[in-house]
Amino acid sequence: MMTASSVSRSPIAAVLFDWAGTMIDFGSRAPVMAMQRVFDEVGVLVEEPVIRRYMGKAKREHVVAMLSEPAIAARWLKARGAEWSEAEVDALMQRLEPAMQECAAICRDLIPGAAEAFEMLRARGIRVGSTTGYTRTMMANIIPAAAAQGYAPEAIVCAGETAQGRPAPLMLWKALVEMGVWPASACIAVDDAPVGIEAGRHAGMWTVGLAGSGNGVGLDQATFLALSRDDRAELMQGVVAEFTAAGADFVIESVAHLDLALTAVAKAIERGEAPGAAPTRFLP
Repeated sequence: MMTASSVSRSPIAAVLFDWAGTMIDFGSRAPVMAMQRVFDEVGVLVEEPVIRRYMGKAKREHVVAMLSEPAIAARWLKARGAEWSEAEVDALMQRLEPAMQECAAICRDLIPGAAEAFEMLRARGIRVGSTTGYTRTMMANIIPAAAAQGYAPEAIVCAGETAQGRPAPLMLWKALVEMGVWPASACIAVDDAPVGIEAGRHAGMWTVGLAGSGNGVGLDQATFLALSRDDRAELMQGVVAEFTAAGADFVIESVAHLDLALTAVAKAIERGEAPGAAPTRFLP
């Protein structure tokens, strides 16, 4: 089994991808659709920016974070007649599981370049794993659909399968353990949300943020690609700033540009650099 100490065609041992907004579901739409549906059903308005603010967290932690906002807590109290409780979070999660399954089922197309990136990594002898804020139930239909489209990572760690979710590094470490790959400093975490970048930094991995395809911009593929290059760059400025604040090593537009990041990380490793040692670099 390959480790970072094995003879390899690359100094990079493994790449661990997030799922929604990174490899599937351009714009990370499914969680927004599901969250809005579930909160609408209980009579509480939650705007899309609030939902997107906590994207990347495990879904239960995501729900708690939204309910903890004073404005949402006040709406809950007015609509429900009492403050929210852990028992009501449990009830919301029971609604959210099937809603996420249904919404994910219609937002499971691979992002352009995802299958090609996967094949490129395999051709270079680089292992591929993944982590997600989705639960295993939410992923039930996504995993075979992704495989049918040409993407099948060897490790998939879901929300709830470690003691803590992002920004803790535990899901990334669990994936590396399952794959038998080390050290973390020879591996890359790729994510469309700053909380995923934070997890990668805590894990001691190289981190690559995706500024265009994910939660930060939040546009569907057709709308985003219809914009001019300058308009896309303007939209991504704020996202790049968020990744910079989170400590990303590199930022690219989408997984279709992964080769730029692989080359940059490989060169940094060969120069003896460590993850997080240099300022964030945007690779257009």
